[in-house]
Amino acid sequence: MKPGDRELFIEQVREHHAGLRGFVRSLGVDPLWVDDVAQEAFIVAYNRLDEFDHSRDFGPWLRGIARNLVINERRKDARRKRILSDNLTEVLIASSSAGEEEEEMGDFALVRLNALKECIKELPEKSLRLLKSRYEDDHSAQDIAEEFSMNPPAVRKALERMRAALRVCMEEKMAITAVT
Repeated sequence: MKPGDRELFIEQVREHHAGLRGFVRSLGVDPLWVDDVAQEAFIVAYNRLDEFDHSRDFGPWLRGIARNLVINERRKDARRKRILSDNLTEVLIASSSAGEEEEEMGDFALVRLNALKECIKELPEKSLRLLKSRYEDDHSAQDIAEEFSMNPPAVRKALERMRAALRVCMEEKMAITAVT
């Protein structure tokens, strides 16, 4: 590492911190782990700074590192669950009444959980059955396709659209909660 690289890196961290957090969140990382994953990405970037081509943009390189961290996290199914879709099962199983787990959550996590529960309740019956089949029963796209008389790509697309719709719904509900 050259003498000026440290200052340049600090500048890049300042410039890309918020964007990286948003990118990590968009990959489906549980909100409680977004900062940790972003920090890991910066640590990896710092350790690999010698590999960075300074003629290229730092942001895409950094997002690639974060993306790889999330992929690795999903692959190893680590002892700590960080990926939001893994946590969806717990939410689908939980009743709408507050339980011990909710009492232990921070305010933001509780608001987010409640928003997700409300949004799930608003799903059409077929969508709810698809979601439960995938995340509660842990069925593959092939199994779900057979169960719902669909083809696997259609199942994956339907699930992708539902996750996107849930994300938008949650953001709207959380914005309303923040205003009130």
